[in-house]
Amino acid sequence: MPTDFLQLAGKTVLVTGVANRKSVAWHIAEQLSQADCRVLFSVRSDARREQIAPLVEKKLGGSPDDILVCDVEHEDQIVRLAEQVAERCDQLDGLVHSIAFADYEDGMKPFHETSKRAMLRTFDISCYSLVSLSNALKHQLAKDASVVTITISTTRMASENYGFMAPIKAALDSSLAFLAKSFSNFSEIRFNGVAAGLLKTSASAGIPGYVDSYLFAEQATLRHRAVSTAEVASTAVFLLSPRSAGINTQRIVVDAGMETNYFDADIVRRHLEGS
Repeated sequence: MPTDFLQLAGKTVLVTGVANRKSVAWHIAEQLSQADCRVLFSVRSDARREQIAPLVEKKLGGSPDDILVCDVEHEDQIVRLAEQVAERCDQLDGLVHSIAFADYEDGMKPFHETSKRAMLRTFDISCYSLVSLSNALKHQLAKDASVVTITISTTRMASENYGFMAPIKAALDSSLAFLAKSFSNFSEIRFNGVAAGLLKTSASAGIPGYVDSYLFAEQATLRHRAVSTAEVASTAVFLLSPRSAGINTQRIVVDAGMETNYFDADIVRRHLEGS
């Protein structure tokens, strides 16, 4: 007889940031639904809501009424989101923050030439949104709820084509500890991050030179096979579940061992032979 190992059945989780079926957020929503967990969605625009509504209905059997619109650049929309969530459920057992945006309107430049405008806008959307959403939803979140953000496997690798996004993600990672400490004054709400290796998503496809980096990362994993979006989602779902109750303020790296394997003998040999 099947058992509810993750103990997610009957719970409700708000998932932000679904763009399409390739999104980490979508894979998380699918796995939550398979565990008999109710999923509410928050997307950036009405257009995005219309795009994913058929997916939610067909794949999850969900209702378009559970897809809410919130552009996190606007504080009033975050407040409205909290009100709409309260209208739809008594409490949230989890929150997935899968929101990232880099303002590259000025083009790719050396890091020291990053404009203040681009840096602050990116910080607002990609990092501060976690703080703002958590604060707005604090009365909806259960006393033992789990908040999970999607981050990157390392913020210390100065990848030129990633621009100023890694420092923003570093701030996001640091925010986990401060949010957990702050929330511990009135709850046992946990804050953790899933630090993903390179993935095939629509968002990553927009990063200049990403395909080459992805192919290298695939070679560098210990299994010589890239990390899948579903694997990242599975880690997030575990962190959302009561089974991870003892884990707080952590970032779990999901990179198939890539960070230990940069000096793999075959990779080094091929590089030297080709140089």
